[in-house]
Amino acid sequence: MLIIGEKLNSSIPSAAAAIEKRDKAFVQKLALEQVAAGADVIDVNAGTFLTQEVELLAWLVETVQEAVEVPLCIDSPNVLALQAALPLARQKPIVNSISAEEARYQSVIPLIKKAKAGVIALVMDDQGIPSTTEERMVIARRLVERLTQDGVQRDDIYLDVMVQPIGTESTSGKVALETVQCIHRELKGVHITCGLSNVSFGLPKRRLLNQAYAIALTANGMDALFIDPLDEKLMALIHSMNALMGSDEFCCDYLAAYREGKLG
Repeated sequence: MLIIGEKLNSSIPSAAAAIEKRDKAFVQKLALEQVAAGADVIDVNAGTFLTQEVELLAWLVETVQEAVEVPLCIDSPNVLALQAALPLARQKPIVNSISAEEARYQSVIPLIKKAKAGVIALVMDDQGIPSTTEERMVIARRLVERLTQDGVQRDDIYLDVMVQPIGTESTSGKVALETVQCIHRELKGVHITCGLSNVSFGLPKRRLLNQAYAIALTANGMDALFIDPLDEKLMALIHSMNALMGSDEFCCDYLAAYREGKLG
């Protein structure tokens, strides 16, 4: 399981305040904490700042890279912000994101190719996010076909199944889970991801729901998650699931986590 740390996102008030003030100490501490907790990649997002996003995202990339050596997931809907930030990446980045929306695809694919980056590919198109598994799979197939035709390796594609809050649509968690199953079965060689905490938005005891959903997703083929790696119980569950699903050879990572006191 690839863990993408989600804490340096400007939609989170504490992160937004630090980014706006260019509080290097806060940002670097949060990056270091996420890596220490098990993050393999750090997501960086300054999207709420609109007119300042280009310069703040570039600052964020450089600031985080001074502190940690893991790759970055550079997260922006703004092509100009991506253009400014991607060349600053010291390691192969992941672009977050592209979709089957035509204008979005056409504007982002040249940046992905130039940076030789991985890419988060959202299973949505110009009609929005489909409500059924079947419709999402149509888009997933189209995205994989088009991205590979444009020179992106399958191993660099991370299909985002678009998890939505179950508090507003009770079947949304089930639809996303079924999409994971279908991609895992049919589209070999690509990765599957989502923003885990979306599922619990607006509900009490969010961490409980996130933890339960992480188990279901992992058991059905998801191999990359945007999560809060500082949630110790969630990380312990992921270590456990990796061992149980056979992706942790000889349980080495599980045993290392145990020795480090990360299993509770």
